[in-house]
Amino acid sequence: MKKLSVILLIFASSLAANAQSKDETLVAAKVEKLRAAMISGNKADLESLLSDDLTYAHSSGKIQSKAVFVEEISTKKSDFVTIELSKQSISITGDIAIVSHQLNATTNDGGKPAAPHLNIVLVWKKTKSEWKLIARRAFHAPVAE
Repeated sequence: MKKLSVILLIFASSLAANAQSKDETLVAAKVEKLRAAMISGNKADLESLLSDDLTYAHSSGKIQSKAVFVEEISTKKSDFVTIELSKQSISITGDIAIVSHQLNATTNDGGKPAAPHLNIVLVWKKTKSEWKLIARRAFHAPVAE
C-alpha cells in the first residue's frame, strides 16, 4: 500500500509539473504575440491580448489604460520599430503569471529615434482559459560598466 501511495504521489507531482509547463508555454506565446503586435500596430491583436482593466506603466511613470495604449500603438504615435526580449522568466501561481524580461528596442515616436533598454514586469491573468495582460511596469535597466 505504501508503494502505491508513493507511485500516486509521484504521478500527481508529474501531472502538476506538466500543467505548469503548459501554462508557461501559453504565457510565453502570449508575450511573443504582444511583442509582434507592438511592432506591427495590429489593433485587433493588441485588443485580444489585453484585459479591459489593463494598467500599462512606462518607465517615465506615465500610466495608460487599455484604450489609450492600443490607440497610441495602432496609430504609431508610439512606434516600436524593433523589440528584442532577453533574460525572460515566467512564474505562475494559480491564475496569475508574472513575466519579467529585459527589453531592447528601437523606436521612432513622432519622428524621434530612440533605443530604450528597459526591465519589464508583466502580470497576466487567466480568465475563462485565456491569458490576458492586466498590468505592465517598465523601469530603466542599469547601465553596464
